[in-house]
Amino acid sequence: MTKLKKAIVFGGSGFLGSHIADSLTEKGFEVTVFDIKESPYLKNNQKMIVGDILNTDSLNDAISGNDIVYNFAGIADIDECHKNPVETVKYNILGNAMIMESSVKNNVSKYLFASSAYVYSKSGSFYRISKQSSELFIESYSEQQGIDYAILRYGSLYGERANRKNSLHRMIDSAVREGKIDYFGDGSETREFIHVKDAAELSVEALEDKYNGQILMLTGSKSIKYRELLDMISEMFQSDINVAMHPSDSATHYKMSPYSFNPKMAKKLISNPHIDLGQGILNLIEELHKEFHSK
Repeated sequence: MTKLKKAIVFGGSGFLGSHIADSLTEKGFEVTVFDIKESPYLKNNQKMIVGDILNTDSLNDAISGNDIVYNFAGIADIDECHKNPVETVKYNILGNAMIMESSVKNNVSKYLFASSAYVYSKSGSFYRISKQSSELFIESYSEQQGIDYAILRYGSLYGERANRKNSLHRMIDSAVREGKIDYFGDGSETREFIHVKDAAELSVEALEDKYNGQILMLTGSKSIKYRELLDMISEMFQSDINVAMHPSDSATHYKMSPYSFNPKMAKKLISNPHIDLGQGILNLIEELHKEFHSK
């Protein structure tokens, strides 16, 4: 593992970013979190900067003195990107370019970018386009400027600190609060879920020199159909959960696989041991149950 000790996480107040900030801290890094809002998960030994990634002065001041930059900023929700293409371009494409340029100016040693398994899919709308554009920019900019990088393509994340935009969180939250789950699809849709803590640890592992210039897939170790997932959740509750299946004509989400042909190979990085999907769902049920009944 690299001996560099100072890292900044853009978008570090969010679901995945906050877990990566924690994982970096646990590994001995001095961590700065940069986000447009204060992090509710900030550790006492982490520094917080509230700012906008489209402000050049703020970026330069924040990045100065850091060895590692993680970019998890921008619009992460696919449906929100679909509805707001111009904002998606501003924060996901222009924002990434500005962070990377500032990283080069401040002699950062490695740049890590949060991409998506959707990036070379036919689904994903403007979210996919923004990630694809950013990946190409990073590769070309690295060739010109010599900065090391790793591109991290995340699959279906779940776990603590998610909100209702996260599919698993939304389903379990509805089961806890209302005793029902509304699912839009026929249940044959397939995902490879990865727990956010496993994804965070792998994101820190990606700092190793052997991953320089690599595209890494961070997805679960096995796939599961939503029909099986819904059955699993219902069984775990040990009570009658009303699962209602609704037709969906959405073209923004993939059905069976995010993959389509792309000549550049991406390597899959797997955590072993890792958090089992069933255990991870149980932990999420417990968390949301406590949260609901403490009010």
